[in-house]
Amino acid sequence: MENSHDAMSDFAQHLIRWQQTHGRHHLPWQGTHDAYRIWLSEIMLQQTQVGTVIPYYRRFLERFPDLARLAEASQDEVLELWSGLGYYSRGRNLHAAAQQVREQHGGIFPERVEDIVALPGVGRSTAHAIAAFAFGRRVAILDGNVKRVLTRHFGITGHPGEKKVETALWQLAESLLPTHSVATYIQAQMDLGATVCTRSRVACGSCPVSASCIARATNQVAVLPTPRPRKVTPQKTTRMLILRHAGEILLEKRPSIGIWGGLWSLPEAGMNTDIAAHCRTRFGVETVITGNLPELKHSFTHFSLRIAPQLLDVARIHHGVMEQAGQRWLTPEDALQTAIPTPVRKLIQQLLETGYAPWSG
Repeated sequence: MENSHDAMSDFAQHLIRWQQTHGRHHLPWQGTHDAYRIWLSEIMLQQTQVGTVIPYYRRFLERFPDLARLAEASQDEVLELWSGLGYYSRGRNLHAAAQQVREQHGGIFPERVEDIVALPGVGRSTAHAIAAFAFGRRVAILDGNVKRVLTRHFGITGHPGEKKVETALWQLAESLLPTHSVATYIQAQMDLGATVCTRSRVACGSCPVSASCIARATNQVAVLPTPRPRKVTPQKTTRMLILRHAGEILLEKRPSIGIWGGLWSLPEAGMNTDIAAHCRTRFGVETVITGNLPELKHSFTHFSLRIAPQLLDVARIHHGVMEQAGQRWLTPEDALQTAIPTPVRKLIQQLLETGYAPWSG
């Protein structure tokens, strides 16, 4: 066991030395112990590449420079800035967590790991990263990059999402923690996974621990981590209605739970729905079908969605009030400034680009 402990100890020391000269040092959320900024970056980086996150992170801080401003904002304001970043529950949870900190911690970001992990949208690994970077806690993390580095280096088979494998990885991650420079070590693991021990095009020649890597020695780099067991991805289809009236289009607010929760989206109808009857009963308008935009495909984690966009113009209004609760009529340009899902943004941009002439009646 002593030799094993020495090897683990060497693993951390090699990574710390490597990070100091080869790691990333100029990301906008580095060089600070501000828990708010670190928390924001960790949430944005969940399942999203650094290059994608940076402009969103900067815009977000311009609008909400501190936790108090974020807590005071409306969910719509937060989701507007989140629009296009994906996984929108992160934006909703971020807003809810800021309000929870305001109400339960007097507006000061909590230092205890138990309090951090109790915030909406913060799991164990994210809480540990915040605690290490902001407060110097000696805690391990286990994000996607770290799982990849550990499974390859120590030759751990089995999908890391399986409870048994994940538990073993947590134990390993904790056993590897150095006694000092913990934040540097954690950053090194993230950087190594993001820049060297990547999913594909792995750069083993640049790895500081390649000499002791089991995956490299046994030619398993391409097969570790063990992928999730393949399942057939369900396909779903929907018709999105682009209702136009007086130069504006109709948006509806989606329920807070479910895909695109809390975002504004185009109204939807089933593929076999009688569109005219649907618009008459749902929106109180008579419509004329004026065409289609090309079908759009959008992938989610657990299914893929085929969207058939239907262009409609309002010919007659049955009710005196066009706009009901949870609905907005906006110009396409204003709609693009609203919190809308990525495929809806693409459709509205297509509408503007094609300059599709409205029905003249």
